[in-house]
Amino acid sequence: MDLTRAPQSKLSLGFVPHSSHSNEIANDTVSFQIDSSFRSPPHHLVSGVPLQLMEQQTTPENKNVDLNEKHQQTNAGSMDLNEESRVGGEEEDEDRDVEEFRILGHSMCLKRRRDNNSNSSCATTDSACSNIMSKRCHTEQNRQDQSLESRRQSVRAWGNQSLQTADPDIFELLEKEKQRQYKGIELIASENFVCKAVMEALGSHVTNKYSEGMPRARYYTGNQYIDEIEILCCQRALVAFGLDSDSWGVNVQPYSCTSANFAVYTGLLSPGDRIMGLDTPSGGNTSHGYYTPNGRKVSGASIFFESLSYKVNPQTGIIDFDKLEERALDFRPKILICGGSSYPREWDYSKFRQIADKCGAVLMCDMAQISGLIAAKECSSPFEFCDIVTSTTHKSLRGPRGGIIFYRKGPKSRKRGMLLNQGDGSDRYDFEEKINFAVCPALQGGPHNNHIAALAIALKQLATPEYKEYMQQVKKNAQALASALLRRNCRLVTGGTDNHLLLWDLRNLGLTGKNLEKVCEMCHITVNKIAIFDDNGTLIPGGVRIGTPAMTSRGCLESDFETMADFLCRAAQITSSVQREHGKMVKCFLKGVENNKDIVDLGGQVEKFATQFAMPGQDL
Repeated sequence: MDLTRAPQSKLSLGFVPHSSHSNEIANDTVSFQIDSSFRSPPHHLVSGVPLQLMEQQTTPENKNVDLNEKHQQTNAGSMDLNEESRVGGEEEDEDRDVEEFRILGHSMCLKRRRDNNSNSSCATTDSACSNIMSKRCHTEQNRQDQSLESRRQSVRAWGNQSLQTADPDIFELLEKEKQRQYKGIELIASENFVCKAVMEALGSHVTNKYSEGMPRARYYTGNQYIDEIEILCCQRALVAFGLDSDSWGVNVQPYSCTSANFAVYTGLLSPGDRIMGLDTPSGGNTSHGYYTPNGRKVSGASIFFESLSYKVNPQTGIIDFDKLEERALDFRPKILICGGSSYPREWDYSKFRQIADKCGAVLMCDMAQISGLIAAKECSSPFEFCDIVTSTTHKSLRGPRGGIIFYRKGPKSRKRGMLLNQGDGSDRYDFEEKINFAVCPALQGGPHNNHIAALAIALKQLATPEYKEYMQQVKKNAQALASALLRRNCRLVTGGTDNHLLLWDLRNLGLTGKNLEKVCEMCHITVNKIAIFDDNGTLIPGGVRIGTPAMTSRGCLESDFETMADFLCRAAQITSSVQREHGKMVKCFLKGVENNKDIVDLGGQVEKFATQFAMPGQDL
């Protein structure tokens, strides 16, 4: 007879004829056999478990019936049980794991047999199973631990690789650039070398933090130390330029001076409002607004705002203030801009202030080129006269690449019986909120915290006597280079320089700035082509701009710049020779400079000269 309770059970219960146990149990009793055979492959088979079947009485031991203690192999019938977990228990507890059944109308109890053989067999089986399960759990735990550790090691391996290991291609290119800087003469006026401390800050962990917003008003948490860095940077910026925090504020988040300038326009103007700056061929910057001769708008300042340029006198190269005033009063700009990229003389800020007052304009100075000289008091300061001052943070400041905005705040000054920037009808400056909002969120997202930390370091250096001595040497070197070129019959715009840069006008030599720039580069000298004020445009510039800050940072003095003047004049002679033979057109000219022996010889001399001087922040 088959009494099936759970077809999926791994145990079966069968009746066994009592005749086979006539000597062991009474005729009116029944023996059972439990078979725990798995229905899976043979290697999972486990021996039967001997049980006792008893009537449930007050004295159970009088009615006990043995359950096939010899585990017979012949089954008369089977009944699947899904109660495997209830079979077994501790040998010392007689009533433990007992389950009641009704079979043939009788109430019966099913429990494990307690004789020594079965106990030993069960104990052995349980111990083996326990060991197997323990080993399996231990193995699985080890596997999981190894998996977690492997994943952790993978992250560590990714995060702690050196640049050379992580990306050999970029490492090689960076090494080549390092050698190029070391073996060459850097004369681009807007370039410089930073110190080791600035480079360490630029490569530091603060680059990991996102800090969109202003200090103590961020969009993200976890910025308490980032706030302290930025606040310290702002404080040092005001100290570096001798400014009172009650009268001036500063934003150090702009990514560049062009970004800083556009933030000022965005904060203070509406689209289509008017701005006025120095013409680019006259030495201005395209971020102040510029159109090419065919009317193309070059910069965003001219795309989103209406711009009109003022120019220098073509005979002197100096700003013509009479024409500037006439244009300003006709054009009525809302922002009048002084400052430029290629103007070698002092700026007369007082005259700009007078013109700005007459036309009701905000006076803004872009001091990007000369900010270091201003901080060292080697150039006149715009802060006495201007409402807003912007700058890059590299160039003569010798800091990281970025921008900065200074703005007036508090009550407006009274001069000549009128309010400065009286057009808005208020007696207090309202630049701070407008400019800060324009920087973020209007134009930028999160600031570059590594840049701000590095800028704080550079600004601290600005307040030292050593920096002042450095800027004094920059000016001396510029004047020495100008004098050396003039003695060699070279023509300079304005006839010299008052700051760190000079403009070499090549038109009397019949050369283009682009061709001389190329020859110099092949000789390991870097200069940049510029347009001269009466050129038709910037496509064929007639001069090159030369600056002294970078090589001064490497330790060069006046006599060294005399040598550089010789190199520059020889490069001009080579350029002239190639142009005569192959022409000025770029394609023909480039063919003429290939494998040029004179260029190779000059390049070798330049490299020998340049490698005498150390590279700041580098082990070279």
